[in-house]
Amino acid sequence: MRPVRSFTKTADKVFTMVTGLCASSPIVFLVVIALMVLVQAIPTLRLMGWKFITQTEWNFGSLYGTMQHIHGVMVPAGATYGALVFIVGTLASSVIAIVIAVPISILTAVILAYQVRGRLQLSLSILVELLAGIPSVIFGLWGMVVLAPWMQHSLGPLLIHIGTVIPYFKGPVGTGMGLLTSGIVLALMIVPIITATTRDLLQQVPTLYREGGLGVGMTTWEVVRLICLPYVKDGMVGAVALGWGRAMGETMAVLMVSGNATNHLPQNIYSPTATMASTIASKLDSALGDASKMGVHALAELALLLMVLTLFTNLLARWLVSRTGRGRRMRVKVSA
Repeated sequence: MRPVRSFTKTADKVFTMVTGLCASSPIVFLVVIALMVLVQAIPTLRLMGWKFITQTEWNFGSLYGTMQHIHGVMVPAGATYGALVFIVGTLASSVIAIVIAVPISILTAVILAYQVRGRLQLSLSILVELLAGIPSVIFGLWGMVVLAPWMQHSLGPLLIHIGTVIPYFKGPVGTGMGLLTSGIVLALMIVPIITATTRDLLQQVPTLYREGGLGVGMTTWEVVRLICLPYVKDGMVGAVALGWGRAMGETMAVLMVSGNATNHLPQNIYSPTATMASTIASKLDSALGDASKMGVHALAELALLLMVLTLFTNLLARWLVSRTGRGRRMRVKVSA
């Protein structure tokens, strides 16, 4: 009996140690990556300071010319690094994607959860989840070949009429590759994430709640709007935050359809733009040719800024969830 008990205690200790390592590994990886990016970004932080996020000009300088010392670091002559254009492009394209994707995702999730049954529900759910597995480069190619020409010749000229009410929709449309095209492509990419999560949440709403609403004379839409969606709104905030984070971090698809513009802010919703993620991918080759390595340091600071924005998005979502949860508990206490 004693050897068996000794073996059990040893197995418990091993199990506790392994599960502890596995549970802590995501945090460890995140901290290590953040520290490495921060260390790489320090030279650019010393060189640019706050100007990094307030200036629009991004120039690697003369990579094969003379070097100069500024603020204790060596940089190519004429080099300057301003990320405001990329910050605006990232936030604007991701917000457009969220505005388009959230209504589509919620309505699709409602249909999958309540309106279809059996094999049809299974087939549609599989199709939605398969959409999430399509490589981003395919979305980018579709955006270049199909969406951008359609934007240039059909949708863009139609939306220009909205410019009389919303100035940001005024022309010119240009080549069709720009902010709106990027937002639409990103919306298609995040719809499966938000849809699948929202569908699972809606299926957890107690059947008694829905049947009770129908029993008192509510329509199906009223049951969904007044009972089901409020019941799962906390989880939906998390689903939207997850999609928003995916949209801000997407690289290849945006690089292919955004127009990859630098050094000027978008003038309208059709303007060519660039995001932080697409800029890192497109300019890495040039940065590696910088003998002073300041190009790599600048891209590292851009990556650090993208990490901070993504982290802020998730923290904001958690704050909204906790805030709505506290409000709900207070209402329950008052009613009791």
